[in-house]
Amino acid sequence: MSDQVNRFLGDSPGRTLVKLIIVSLIVGFVMKFFGWRPLDFLYGFRRFLLDLWHSGFAALGEFGDYVLLGATIVIPLFIILRLFNYRR
Repeated sequence: MSDQVNRFLGDSPGRTLVKLIIVSLIVGFVMKFFGWRPLDFLYGFRRFLLDLWHSGFAALGEFGDYVLLGATIVIPLFIILRLFNYRR
């Protein structure tokens, strides 16, 4: 059972907890620095869906902008995570 938990978490539960706390602290600092709140992301997504609904296909151009903005964060994170997993 313990081996399955370690495999699921990728490490022991204690080390995983420490890693999550450190990453949460860093993300919290960044969000505080930029004045972001977690609900801002939810409201932004909701606003996007409402704009898409009200504007029709004209909002599809914004969809591409959102994809590009998201990709500027997601792609580097993906590469970093893959590099960390490459060592194993």
